[in-house]
Formats: sequence, structure tokens, C-alpha cells
Amino acid sequence: MTRAQEVETKLAWVREALAEAGSSLCRLRGSDWFAWATAGGSSTVLMTAETGAAEVIVGTRDAFVLTDHIEAGRLRAEQLGGELVQVLPVRAVPWGNPDAWEAAALAAVQPGGPVLSDRPGPAEEALPEALLVRRRTLLPAELARFRQVGRAAAEAVTGVLLAATPQMTELELAALAGAALRRRGLDDALVLVAGQRRLPLYRHPTPQEEVLGNVAMLVVCARGHGLVASLTRFVSFGPLPDAARAAHARVRAVEAAVLAASVPGMRLLDLYDVLAGAYRDVGDPGAMLEHHQGGLAGYQAREAIATPGTATSLNVGSVLAWNPSVRGAKIEDTIALTGVGLEVLTLDPAWPQATVAGLPRPLVMERTRP
Repeated sequence: MTRAQEVETKLAWVREALAEAGSSLCRLRGSDWFAWATAGGSSTVLMTAETGAAEVIVGTRDAFVLTDHIEAGRLRAEQLGGELVQVLPVRAVPWGNPDAWEAAALAAVQPGGPVLSDRPGPAEEALPEALLVRRRTLLPAELARFRQVGRAAAEAVTGVLLAATPQMTELELAALAGAALRRRGLDDALVLVAGQRRLPLYRHPTPQEEVLGNVAMLVVCARGHGLVASLTRFVSFGPLPDAARAAHARVRAVEAAVLAASVPGMRLLDLYDVLAGAYRDVGDPGAMLEHHQGGLAGYQAREAIATPGTATSLNVGSVLAWNPSVRGAKIEDTIALTGVGLEVLTLDPAWPQATVAGLPRPLVMERTRP
């Protein structure tokens, strides 16, 4: 499937949703939906914004990318080049003219029906669940791009932790990680670091001006082609203490339980129960409530998180990012559910690993202290 064919397939899905809703126009404003609709294109300029510098307009007969004159040339050349621009032409309006923008968007509308949107405004309706299922069930071409993103992210993290020293600060390690991802063409959507003191204290340790010490955890969410790969790795400067080794074994056991149950048709709420039982089995039931456990990945780091009320089901083409944790230990990778089973996307063969239930799972990198 070419990129243009992928986009044509997705436009057909959007038009199916329009027909079912009795609508004539869909506006995809978010950077995540832009990437989905354009087969990996990016509308992002400001990293912290949910929406980018363009949106995808889909009518019953017309579809195009709407932007302003500042961005049009770059988007055509770098994000929508080749045959794709024939499928999704770029239409530009003067910057700073919201009325012109709205007029251009609504020009695709045939009379009647609500406007659908991923970020609905006044008098607009949210996207139907069927289209969300389409997005969360990746096509083979999307999985191929995800493999590239996951492998590059994993290799970046390996290189960073091989270069880490106990004298580094968390901020310095985070800076190395961000640079390593950027060199590989990936956005550092999230970088968390905890050294020896903060590791047992916080599940989401935003990096601080604090020396690492004997151990460090590095967590990244790396975005490429709009897809977000998540992984967590640990380095120990010297042999890992027995208590820490046991904690990491517990999280691997919890993850093994939920991965074994991650099959087509399973709902996230059922997998939440599997996780809760696994924590009980390893003797740490309270850890379940100290951190969310992950869920589906894709064009967001978490498309859906497993909770007692999340009825979203897994399909072939779903991508998982489970992240079981106990105090001082965590495990996380981005893993595709394919027609032949599970495939770890964030795998670097150079990283120390063990085979758990047939899958390569990361161990703590134990390094000789400099």
C-alpha cells in the first residue's frame, strides 16, 4: 500500500462515518488526527499544542489540507509531497484571518447535517466510535512505520544509558536522551528520569538538577510519523542489589500475565482485572493503585488506558503499551498485536534481555562503575 492509497482508504472510512451520521463535513484539527489522515504527515509547529498549523477537511466529495500562507509551501514540499498532494491538496488562506479560514473549511459542505470533528467546537459533534476503532487498529503500512520509530527510539535509549555516569544529573541525562531522539528524526514527546534517591518516590519523575547515583531510570515517549513509541529502561552502576532485582522480577511477572491475556476481543476493563490479579499474585496488590497501567498506543502515547470502565476491545492491529510498576521498578515497551501474536516494536537487540513467555523483555543494564 502506498502512502496515497493509505490516505484514500482513510478518507473512505471518514466518508462512511459521515454517511452514518447524516453529515457532510468532517474537520480533523488535532496533530494526532492530522498524522493519521495524512499517513504520517505532521502539522506540528509548537510541540505543546494539541492542534497544529493545519487541519484536514473531508467532505462527501472533496478533501484537502487547510492551512495559511506561512505553512503551505513547507507542508506541500515536506509533508504532503509526491502523489499524496494529488489526493489531499493544500489550500491556503491569509494568516491572521479566521473568517477566511472558516469560509474555506465550510466551502466543502453540502447543505444539511452536523459537522463532525475530533476537537468539536460549538454546534459540532464528536467523531463516532467506529472511526476511533479504525484509528486504533493499525494498517500494515502504519505498523511498518511504527517498527522504524520503535527501533530508533530503543537504540537511542541504549546509547544514552551506555554513556551515562553516576555523576550526571537527571537533567543532563534527559538532555542526552532528547538529543539522541532528535538526531534520529524523532520528537521527544516525553522524557522522564529518576536517579537513586527519587526512583522509589515518584512514578512520573520529571528530571531535576540532582545527581543520579547508583541507579537511574529513563522513560521516553518518542514520536515519529505521528506515532508514539514508549519505553522504560534502567541502568545500574555496579551489580544490582538483591531487593531491586526481586522488584524487577515482580514487574516482569505482572507484565507477563497481562501480555498473555492481550488477545483479540479482550476488553481493557478485563485486562485491568488481569493486572490486579497479577499484582496480588506477586504480593504487592497496592502497587496497582499507585500508577496507571497503560493500554493502547498509537497516534497518542496512550489512545486508551485500562480502567475498570474502559470497554475498548483489542484487535489484530492494536498496539499495546503496558507499564506495570512497583516502587523502584517498572517495565514498559510498545508491543503490536499482529495476526501471529505479539511483536515488541521498541526492541534493541544490544540491550540485555531475557525471554519471558516467548517474548524478549528488558533487564536492568548492569555496568561496571567508572
